[in-house]
Amino acid sequence: MIRRTIEISQSPVHLSARLGQLILRPKTPDTPGPDVAEPLSTPQPASFPCEDIGLILVEHPQTTYTHQALVALMDHGAAVVVCGPKHLPVGLLLPLQTHTEVVWRIDDQIAAPRPLLKRLWQQIVVAKILAQARNLPADSLARRRITALAQQVRSGDPANVEAQAARAYWQAMFGQTFRRNPDAEDGINALLNYGYAILRAAVARAIVAAGLFPALGIHHRNRSDAFALADDLVEPLRPMADAQVRDRLLQEPCPPSLDQHAKARLLELLTTTVRLEETTGPLMVALHRMCASLVECYQRQRKRLLIPEAVN
Repeated sequence: MIRRTIEISQSPVHLSARLGQLILRPKTPDTPGPDVAEPLSTPQPASFPCEDIGLILVEHPQTTYTHQALVALMDHGAAVVVCGPKHLPVGLLLPLQTHTEVVWRIDDQIAAPRPLLKRLWQQIVVAKILAQARNLPADSLARRRITALAQQVRSGDPANVEAQAARAYWQAMFGQTFRRNPDAEDGINALLNYGYAILRAAVARAIVAAGLFPALGIHHRNRSDAFALADDLVEPLRPMADAQVRDRLLQEPCPPSLDQHAKARLLELLTTTVRLEETTGPLMVALHRMCASLVECYQRQRKRLLIPEAVN
């Protein structure tokens, strides 16, 4: 089942929970505090079953929550993403108890030998490079060059072929003058940053649901990065956001900007149809199979990580 994604950015709401339902009550200038009777003029609230919610993205700074709302969302395995003044996620709330074997899974992560981690990173880098190549015209020189680079990736990618492919890819994708900037607040880079953040949050949710610990990465290792594993697994998915920005947003008459329309388009990434082995389905569902295959790799039950591939 595809879980619902809810974005709160256009107007402030108050989130509460009752009988398994998440209630979103619009806030008005005369909306009272929690200890004051509710005025009759309050707009009609909307409600959604907590079990149907996969991700809530909160951007409006006047949004408020009850403690019970957050507890109910965590109990049903949802993720809550909080955005800052730059419109990009600054925090992620994930459930802690979503799997009965979480301690064993973390033990498997810790015990994973370095050669296994290096082979997994090799698979991730190859998948990312091939996904980048598929975003380019079939007869283009850049696509042929990038595809050839994928064959040069060795265990652990010691030659950093990933960076070599990126240099050719960005210019072919967005033009010779484009420079990737993760800190940009406007233009193409801002759209990419938002898309990547959405994918990262969805991957982190799937990681926790699989009983894995998101801070224990495969390649990314930083004592200040609580989501290193999500940063690893999101890499081959980034080209999906690239294609969404180029094909859906840059083709429109207005200059690209991170407005409400663009955010809605980028949230569609979670329902993108992807292929995983011989089956197709929405990305949000495939992410759980991806993480389940990683568990099997840690347990030496399989050698290859399942990585979703966009269906053009």
